Amino acid sequence: MTRTTPERPIDIEALFPELAGYRRTSTRLHPRKGLPKPQDSSVAGPFLWPADEPWPVCTAVHEKGRGQRLTDVRLRRRVLDEAWRRDPRQGPSEADREILDGIEREAHVQEIRDTDPVPLLAAAQLFVRDIPDLTGPEGYDLLQVLWCPFEVHGPERTMDVVLKWRRSQDVTEILTDIPEPIVVGRAECVPNICVLDPEQIVEHEYVELLSDELREGIEAWEEEILDAAEENGTEYPAGEEYELSYQGDLSIPPGWKVGGFAAWPLTGPAAVDCACGSPMRPLLTVHDREWDNGSLSWVPLEDRGTIRTMGANTPTGVYVGRGLMRVFTCPADPTHPHRLGFQ
Repeated sequence: MTRTTPERPIDIEALFPELAGYRRTSTRLHPRKGLPKPQDSSVAGPFLWPADEPWPVCTAVHEKGRGQRLTDVRLRRRVLDEAWRRDPRQGPSEADREILDGIEREAHVQEIRDTDPVPLLAAAQLFVRDIPDLTGPEGYDLLQVLWCPFEVHGPERTMDVVLKWRRSQDVTEILTDIPEPIVVGRAECVPNICVLDPEQIVEHEYVELLSDELREGIEAWEEEILDAAEENGTEYPAGEEYELSYQGDLSIPPGWKVGGFAAWPLTGPAAVDCACGSPMRPLLTVHDREWDNGSLSWVPLEDRGTIRTMGANTPTGVYVGRGLMRVFTCPADPTHPHRLGFQ
């Protein structure tokens, strides 16, 4: 199903022409649960992976046998999904709760040594043909993103993400039995299988990275909006009071996306530079939700009727870091090592 981002509530560049210099396109991926094929762009779908190429593994030494079994994670989600589809008002039945309680009682420990290699999870497969803002090494048309489902890597104890660029036409025989880890650190590190409906949009730089004069002008404008809202009230289509803001409505959309700008809600802006000295740009943004109460103007038109439906805004089931992970790459040379940023 096509997803369409509504027009912005206001033409912010008409009010602040200088913002044209802080404009960039991004491609919202709009992941939704589905059944993609290996030839499709997807989240966690089957990869177009050569049968004769080894599947990547995590060789770092860390605890790999304690957590949650991958099969249990998927069983729990399936039980809950079916329950909410049967009766959104009742939720899980008594039989469902017995299954869920049984999962919770399990020890979730396997005989896996910390030094054992474990397969990485297939996180996303993105074709350049589908995603206008996806740029990689010259001649490569497919990006495959994999990660270790344990947030224990590096001094900040975060995910370890692997990027694989390839030429899709070179893949003739496809690997059909993809290896997977038995245990994952947290269920929220496991993405649901989703189809994508990529949509290119225009966004604007994070507010704290605008020029001082421009930022001050926008802040003054927001104060005027706030004062007017307090006097008159403004209603959003869903019925709740709604106050227009630059960062919430006119800058950077929520959800999974390729390209565009990075938001810095927790730490404030930080320089992300490549080893070669070039400022890096966000390649892929992984967000825990497609919208929340602070970003309802970004809800696709086709989802307006399901804003309050259980799980409608969290289709991937992923929550890493504090809910937001960015993969940065070097625009001068996409083959340079990538960097991760968490918010």
